[in-house]
Amino acid sequence: MNLTCAELGTVDYLDALAMQQALAESRQNNQVSDTVMVLEHPSVFTIGRGGDEKYVLDPGIAPIHRVARGGEVTYHGPGQLVVYPIIDLVKQGRDVHRYLRALESVVLKVLGEWGINASRRDQFTGVWVNGEKIASIGVGVRRWVTLHGFSLNVDPNLEYFSAIVPCGIAGVKMTSMRECLQTEVSSVAVRKSVVRNFAEIFGHREIIWREKITIPPTAE
Repeated sequence: MNLTCAELGTVDYLDALAMQQALAESRQNNQVSDTVMVLEHPSVFTIGRGGDEKYVLDPGIAPIHRVARGGEVTYHGPGQLVVYPIIDLVKQGRDVHRYLRALESVVLKVLGEWGINASRRDQFTGVWVNGEKIASIGVGVRRWVTLHGFSLNVDPNLEYFSAIVPCGIAGVKMTSMRECLQTEVSSVAVRKSVVRNFAEIFGHREIIWREKITIPPTAE
């Protein structure tokens, strides 16, 4: 089973969402293989389905979009690696909770390669370092194909997180790889590590690298 990785650079949030939705439909129809979209967004806040807008404390500093993923409000922006897996969960056991734990495992393995001692936290999805959150996860599933995914703070402007209550968790503080290591971190190296560990954990034998998304025409 191959994994296609699309390294897309910086993509507007709504454009990336449209790509995900089209790609998920293609995956449901077995027109494409499992795919991960790897990218950054211009600054944006997103709120998950059922999320509460009260957790946006300063709504004027970035666009806000409500989307069909789990979780509350989060921030995406430059310096943050965003990963959107479009994969078939039927082949992964039809278990969303297991899928969430596997995504956490990807991030934990990546951070371990940089010597960052990260962990899970009971009752909260995501990855933490010394009580501070470094990666957020929010997924959607349609006909057992995944959308949305996770974000890893490599070196974003953490001030944006002060405009929200991240993930609706009172008192949470966000951190980044740069903050943990007190040195610059290669975003390219992190990107390659994320995809390599994703492929290993989800059982993909080969990674096919692409620089754009190709959506097959919809079957009539």
